[in-house]
Amino acid sequence: MSLRPDLALIATRIAPGTRVLDVGCGDGALLASLCDAKGVDARGMEIDAALVAECVARGLSVVQGDAERDLANYPDGAFDYAVLGQTLQTAQRPDLLLGELMRVGRTAFVSFPNFAHWRTRAALLWSGRMPVTRALPVSWYETRNIHHVTVADFEALARAMGIAIRHRWFFSGDKTLGGPGANWRSEFALFELGR
Repeated sequence: MSLRPDLALIATRIAPGTRVLDVGCGDGALLASLCDAKGVDARGMEIDAALVAECVARGLSVVQGDAERDLANYPDGAFDYAVLGQTLQTAQRPDLLLGELMRVGRTAFVSFPNFAHWRTRAALLWSGRMPVTRALPVSWYETRNIHHVTVADFEALARAMGIAIRHRWFFSGDKTLGGPGANWRSEFALFELGR
């Protein structure tokens, strides 16, 4: 199973034999890859019961839970890495979720669709309607996205919370982009964070 571009990049950054928590792990693709290739102690949390069942059937250690409530059950620094892959924008309080992610993980990876991408801006400008794009493939009434975060917004939030941005990557489709103009050029972004 091939990994989404942000997850593939995360997999290259995680050291062998470490403890990893993937919050909003979906079908467990990243967890399976890390277990097979790097021998990590990989755990997952997913809100969708059907996806949890799929992960467990594949032998992955995944629990059903709501990250905004259930991360509080994990001790400080319980994981070397905490991953939040394209889930931040679905949270009621992204700031509180980010704080919990940083509390349980020594290093965190956060990716999200960039709502300031030029296609999104153009769709709003020309049609006056919420966009449906390659990165945002469903209509506004079907989406799980409730907070429309941009690269600039996320960087400002990290600064305000005292979170260090160690690395950042920007993507258009499957391609990695350079940093200049990332707030309008990237469809989604990935950040490596620390304290």
